[in-house]
Parts: sequence; C-alpha cells; structure tokens
Amino acid sequence: MVVVRLQRRGTKKAPHHRIVVTDRTRAQRGRVLETIGFYDPSFEPPKFSLDESRLVFWVSSGAQVSEAVNALVKRFKKVSLASAKS
Repeated sequence: MVVVRLQRRGTKKAPHHRIVVTDRTRAQRGRVLETIGFYDPSFEPPKFSLDESRLVFWVSSGAQVSEAVNALVKRFKKVSLASAKS
C-alpha cells in the first residue's frame, strides 16, 4: 500500500519535514517513491510547500494520506482530496 506521509529531517530540537510518497512498510527514513513537498515549523509563519498536482495524482492512484499530511493540507492549502479519490 502506498502512503503520503511526513519524513522527519533536521537536527535535534530543530526538525523540518519532507512530504513523501512511500510504501507503508518502509521505515520512516527509508526509500521514497517521490518527494512532493516540505514543511518547516521553525519559521513564523511556518514554511509549507506542496506540489498539489502530484498529491492529487497519487491520491487518485490509490495512495492513502496520513492524518498529519491531511491536517497540513487543510491548514495551508485549499486542495479537495475527496474529489481526487473518485
């Protein structure tokens, strides 16, 4: 099963995250299929970038979006993931 999730990067007490598409059974820092964005909460306001067209592509291909990524998309972008699933 393919999943869109956050991959933690950075140093201790200074994390930033990549938004990646990977196989669910892979380790958190394991091999990824594609990196589609990033999230850096250390800035004010937090930096967030996402390739929305690739997210829609992966979701329409059957990938599941993690709760954390789903919350970030709702917070920062206006992409409708419900329409991409059909």
